[in-house]
Amino acid sequence: MKTAPIVLFVYNRLEHTKQTLQALKANALAVDSDLFIYSDGPRSEAEITNIQEVRKYIKSVKGFNSVTVVERNKNYGLANSIIDGVTNICNRYGKVIVLEDDIVTSPYFLDYMNNALEVYKDEAQVASIHGYTYPTTNALPESFFIRGADCWGWATWQRAWEHFETDGKKLLKSLQDQNLIDRFDFNHTYPFSRMLEDQIKGKNNSWAIRWHATCFIKNFLTLYPGQSLIQNIGFDNSGTHCSNTDIYNQTVSIKPIKLQKLKIVENEFARKEFESFFREKNKITLRRRLKSLALKIKRYIS
Repeated sequence: MKTAPIVLFVYNRLEHTKQTLQALKANALAVDSDLFIYSDGPRSEAEITNIQEVRKYIKSVKGFNSVTVVERNKNYGLANSIIDGVTNICNRYGKVIVLEDDIVTSPYFLDYMNNALEVYKDEAQVASIHGYTYPTTNALPESFFIRGADCWGWATWQRAWEHFETDGKKLLKSLQDQNLIDRFDFNHTYPFSRMLEDQIKGKNNSWAIRWHATCFIKNFLTLYPGQSLIQNIGFDNSGTHCSNTDIYNQTVSIKPIKLQKLKIVENEFARKEFESFFREKNKITLRRRLKSLALKIKRYIS
């Protein structure tokens, strides 16, 4: 099995980048993997120093079969940088493992990704492999499929990525025409369609919502592990589209995922568990907002 190239997108967060790369190097397959690090350019002069520190560090990274650093001479923004980088690597190698600079991996992450990429390489309906799993109440299967795609430590093939539709308007219209909005929003438990509408309006520039919508419309599936191989450390308002919350915190698996080829169909039990998690997240978010509002009112009247 030829290991898939890894592409890592970094910007101006040195400590996050260090944690991400240190965890990745702890994977046994790291020494056999080619790593491509895309460093985006600054949005303003105030960010130049931090970006230079990150670039100095990534040029010193060892522990992989090869390390290639791509320094952007201008600011692409996260969405454009990921779309461009993933497209380039997919076109060259036919497959890719994708990380951002706030994704800390389990030591078994690369094993799972590479094995799954091999097992499902000829299954046209399987569009991607995902490393993160939501902290659901009930235990999930060892691995399972969910319709659509995801974005925290993932992998794909050129055959799937070539379908990626960047036009949010087209995607939203397709969802509406096919009466898929409710299903797309996990039965009103997560506002994916609103995220897509906001992308169309320019309120966000999310590549991930467009990738998810693309796969969902085409009835493509993503393989998830039953136990998360990813911890997102970016919930400190330091990154793009991040918020200050611990709702998504997940314990990273300390054992490998036992991978066996599954029937190519969405797992309804896992989907229901995702819906339950989203529903509980909404309750927690509402309670926090009400508590914050109550404190503001108290300060105002005191």
